[in-house]
Amino acid sequence: MKRILCALILLLASQVLRAGTISGKIKCRGLADYNNAVIYAEKLPGEKIPPPQDPLVLDQVNLTFVPHVLPVVLGTTVLFPNSDEVRHNVFSVSPAKLFNLGIYPRGASRRVIFDKPGEVALLCNIHAEMSAYVLVLETPYFTVTTKDGSYSLKKLPPGSYTVTVWHERFKPMSQPVEIKGTEDVLFDLELIHQR
Repeated sequence: MKRILCALILLLASQVLRAGTISGKIKCRGLADYNNAVIYAEKLPGEKIPPPQDPLVLDQVNLTFVPHVLPVVLGTTVLFPNSDEVRHNVFSVSPAKLFNLGIYPRGASRRVIFDKPGEVALLCNIHAEMSAYVLVLETPYFTVTTKDGSYSLKKLPPGSYTVTVWHERFKPMSQPVEIKGTEDVLFDLELIHQR
């Protein structure tokens, strides 16, 4: 048993040491900044991805969802605390997750398990200006862009990936990328087709 455990640890360590990175920038015509785009690489065939044990948080602060875009692994629990002085009602009519958390006051929190992949648009039926997205993915390889559009997908084992960029105002775009070892692959993307 001890030998098997040691062999597994060595195998995992060798995979981490052989991992590569895909990084670059995105551009989207008509945007002042390029934050809140999600870049993800599909998992390798046969790869099992457990959801995180601890819930993630999508807060409500100053009549705004924080963060505006939250990518999560399939099966993740997300907490929706209300940090505002006013009541909120978080809901979604998206096919990937239909729910309504009801009206709740400051200091209260609700939770949702995201158990179907896809885009989940969030709204508050009390404050029409509030919106956010949870992007439920079947991969652990994802990140959110910075204001200048920069991103970095790290610790990708060698293999062939399909890299996709998602933004709420544009149609997703995908491209194949190959990771051969510990290399860093530079991969810039431009979104041009609006929804």
